[in-house]
Amino acid sequence: MDIAPGLDWPHLFATRAERMKASEIRELLKLLDQPDVISFAGGIPDPALFPAQAFGAALTSALSGDSKGAALQYSVSEGYRPLRDWLVTRMASLGVPCTADNILITSGSQQALDYLGKLFLTKGDTALVGWPTYLGALQAFNAYEPYYDRLTPLGNRSAADYRETARANGGQVKFAYASADFANPTGETLPAPARERILDLATELDIAVIEDAAYQSLRYEGDEVPPLLALDIARSGSINTTRTIYCGSFSKTLAPGLRVGWVCAAEPVISKLVLMKQAADLHSATLNQMAIHTVASDGFEAQVAKIRETYRGRRDAMLSALRTYMPEGVSWTKPDGGMFIWVTLPEHMDGAALLAESLKAERVAFVPGKAFFADGSGANTLRLSFSCANETMIDEGIKRLGRVIRGGKTPA
Repeated sequence: MDIAPGLDWPHLFATRAERMKASEIRELLKLLDQPDVISFAGGIPDPALFPAQAFGAALTSALSGDSKGAALQYSVSEGYRPLRDWLVTRMASLGVPCTADNILITSGSQQALDYLGKLFLTKGDTALVGWPTYLGALQAFNAYEPYYDRLTPLGNRSAADYRETARANGGQVKFAYASADFANPTGETLPAPARERILDLATELDIAVIEDAAYQSLRYEGDEVPPLLALDIARSGSINTTRTIYCGSFSKTLAPGLRVGWVCAAEPVISKLVLMKQAADLHSATLNQMAIHTVASDGFEAQVAKIRETYRGRRDAMLSALRTYMPEGVSWTKPDGGMFIWVTLPEHMDGAALLAESLKAERVAFVPGKAFFADGSGANTLRLSFSCANETMIDEGIKRLGRVIRGGKTPA
């Protein structure tokens, strides 16, 4: 029997589909299933630290008695009200007074980034991002076909320069995106002056600020720096007169698999995002929100203290190993928290080629840094995650990686 040729799908796809690329990180996560590989690739929490017993009890409770109907039923798009009320208290502790009307529950903060890209970006508009920046943010924004310009908070670029560059590329500057605390991928934290400068620039350009706070709770040393949203409220007097949109997540503190995040912002922004939520998936899973609320209410601070202690030890082990085993010409960041250390190789080396050699010769995985640059630069960089490897594995893995780098078999 003759088989008709398949439909030519690509010619039907929207132009935005051309900018949808596979995540190098998601592909590298498959290496975690290979027991002989020491992986510093996945920026994911250690599952051994999940409060699984507490979630088991919370889910059982949610599915018992009078609550079981609500747990399994459709719900409001804004999110489970008790969880939103808990988040109001949490945000207040960060210097962000707000009400439940300023909170939207999302399916992880990644969904929030997608919604915000959809809300603000018309094809050709400019998004200001770090160089490097979070790959997931680039993937979320790419679908809306923006132009990326480099956000340099402490640089000397003027608002007029950004505005003219955006106009030359066919659009307007719409927002600045920043991961202010222990950023993915660099692990770096924006100091207070840099945060103030972002707000100054946003005011001059009359744009939004998207604050990605996924790692905000994971501080191991140093003084807390107020969130951008807190600084914005201090300037404007009220959350409803701010331009900063705070994206939070329970993925790095409680559990990523339940996919619960939130947006905290002025009511006009939340109202628009609620409409987008209604059109996309109606609401985040109520059962998951109820479980998160119970576990957070009963022991959020204790859980955060536990993971901080563990990750601090792993960060210290990786920094020590880097000092011991890395050859001259290699440098790295020294983060105060989070899950990542950013490594810069000599100019002649290529991170992707190094990964291939490292897997072949030493069975060590990491993420090449090029993926985190909107313009495809940064070939001589890489990201190391210490969250899922114990101190012994970290020492051995960095020793092996040092051997590969010393071998110099990775020309650009």
